[in-house]
Amino acid sequence: MLNCVGRGGFGAVYKGNLKDGTQVAIKKLSAESKQGISEFLTEINVISNVRHPNLVKLLGCCVEGKNRLLVYEYAENNSLANALLGPKNKSIPLDWQKRAAICIGTAAGLAFLHEEAQPRIVHRDIKASNILLDKKLLPKIGDFGLAKLFPDTITHISTRVAGTMLVPLWIFCFIFFAKRCCIYLLL
Repeated sequence: MLNCVGRGGFGAVYKGNLKDGTQVAIKKLSAESKQGISEFLTEINVISNVRHPNLVKLLGCCVEGKNRLLVYEYAENNSLANALLGPKNKSIPLDWQKRAAICIGTAAGLAFLHEEAQPRIVHRDIKASNILLDKKLLPKIGDFGLAKLFPDTITHISTRVAGTMLVPLWIFCFIFFAKRCCIYLLL
């Protein structure tokens, strides 16, 4: 498709415009997707109830028949993965100051999810392709389909490894890890 700006394990993401001219990203769940209705509804529940400058904003959704769509704010500079490793026409030169700002912004978003969001949220799939960059290169964490919600009383979690990239530290300590693990691994 002409407006396809990305593809993930759960389907394609398209660029679109609302009636007022606002650019949006539309995530369409693929019929062949491994993401079921449970993960789709988790993503809606998680992201619709949290607001932070470093989290992508969910603007709307559609669940009708077999169609499942999520409408997000549009990130003009695609993902950190494309900025660093994408083709020449999509890569962005990032000096160390910009890279540090992206790391700090991502860590701030994760800290918010882990410490301030109600209930606490563990993303479980942090990787460069899930860190989106807006026109000012402000990082925004996206793709909450694998997220887990935890009550305030839980300070450590035991969970199976999820996502598409295994963080190397998890290989050694994935049985029990603190909610802060993702933040420290970014730095």
